[in-house]
Amino acid sequence: MTRYEIILFWSEEDKAFVADVPELPGCMAHGDTQETALANAKDAIDLWLETARKCNDPIPQPKGRRLSFA
Repeated sequence: MTRYEIILFWSEEDKAFVADVPELPGCMAHGDTQETALANAKDAIDLWLETARKCNDPIPQPKGRRLSFA
């Protein structure tokens, strides 16, 4: 289960919903719907964590402030 904060917003420039994971630098996703953007963000988090583990990079602990914001 993902415990990282996900900020979900509409991007007029991209004409898509964007899901930003600010606790994981560079971790973002998008989608045509809020649900798609959120699902894509969960996949992006998994990939971010997998890559960090493979590269022995530090993994921040989730702060748990909120799980999604729309």
